[in-house]
Amino acid sequence: MTERVDESGADPAGDPADFRVHVATQAIRLFAEHGYEATSVDQIAAAAGVSRRTFFRQFRSKEDVIFADHESLLEQASEYLAGAPEDPWAAVCEAAHLVFNRFRENRELSVRRYQVVQRVAALRDREIVTGYRYERLFTEYLREAVPSATPLDVVGFAATVTASHNYLLRAMIRGDESATPAELQRALDRIRRTFGVAGDSSADSRAPSTQDVVTVVTYPAGTSAAEVARRVRLQLESSSSIPNLDWH
Repeated sequence: MTERVDESGADPAGDPADFRVHVATQAIRLFAEHGYEATSVDQIAAAAGVSRRTFFRQFRSKEDVIFADHESLLEQASEYLAGAPEDPWAAVCEAAHLVFNRFRENRELSVRRYQVVQRVAALRDREIVTGYRYERLFTEYLREAVPSATPLDVVGFAATVTASHNYLLRAMIRGDESATPAELQRALDRIRRTFGVAGDSSADSRAPSTQDVVTVVTYPAGTSAAEVARRVRLQLESSSSIPNLDWH
């Protein structure tokens, strides 16, 4: 049978990861519209523009196809970590961002999959296992990249990053407008500080900002420069923050 290519341009002979995600997109659409059990492999293959034979070359079952983009993202995260910059802890956080942003870009697909998964117990179990694979990827990477770190720190950091990412991802899928990449960044920064691996640049540039404090120093006309300086010094010493000076 001659393979078909649908209007999206997906080609079985092209990039395997892109093709798998294309088939998954069509499958999840059908699952959402007709139900998981009621959708056949033949229907998925027809919607994706491929043969049944090609489908089974890429996937073992309908259950596999629904998580195909996770497989692609796991590969991308692994590739990123393999060539990550010098700070392994920051690299894990960036990998979490990579996954979050990809699902955010394809939020409609993520919402459809969430709806399908919630209706099928076997898919919910599979989702839990898939989530654990990200945590295991981060753990194994840190063990190798930071051999001096204690096992508890490695496991705890990987688990906390994964859990925080998953919480915000689910919130984003459910329509929570506060579940943004910026909120994920704040959560990851807190995690790095908690584990003592924030690094000077991260702690300085991403610490919560405080409102500027204005110190007002008054003095009579004709007061000497030395007296003005003395009053400023006293005012600074009595303040617990570093002020911006407003001279009068």
